[in-house]
Amino acid sequence: MWFMEEVGELAAALRAGEDREHLRHEFADVLAWLATLANIAGVDLDEAVEQLYGSGCPKCRCCPCACVAAKP
Repeated sequence: MWFMEEVGELAAALRAGEDREHLRHEFADVLAWLATLANIAGVDLDEAVEQLYGSGCPKCRCCPCACVAAKP
């Protein structure tokens, strides 16, 4: 539940166009809770990210992803 609350706060901050410092704080909160949940579940985030995104986006293979930019 805490994770979802933090994601909601981040979404609200992005929607409101908050300043960079506020966004940094919200992104950090989301990342901290995500890492905590992964740790509780026994998931190695470094390994998971490398496996899925080590070669860039799984669809377009670009880094950063170009899939959104390609949509009309």
